[in-house]
Amino acid sequence: MPEIIPVCQCKLCKSGVDHPERAHHHRLNLLLSRLDERERRWLVALESLRQGDGGQTILWHITGMDRNTIRRGERELMSNLADCPVDGIRGKAEKKR
Repeated sequence: MPEIIPVCQCKLCKSGVDHPERAHHHRLNLLLSRLDERERRWLVALESLRQGDGGQTILWHITGMDRNTIRRGERELMSNLADCPVDGIRGKAEKKR
């Protein structure tokens, strides 16, 4: 099955003009294709926070990730991941089967 990597939909990438961020956008989407849902949310949220105002919209265009998901990731990061388990997506009790 061929690998599906989202194509950046930002104005610059869609215009076909070569720009310095094109490679970064591609690598970001490549990395996201290898992460689980939670890790993707946190990475995109981190990038969004780095961008500042308009970051959610920018990252939505680059990754296609829903803005509500980006906002959730930002909230989790801003709370220092307080409600997120350290031992992966599943808690310790689920792993002990």
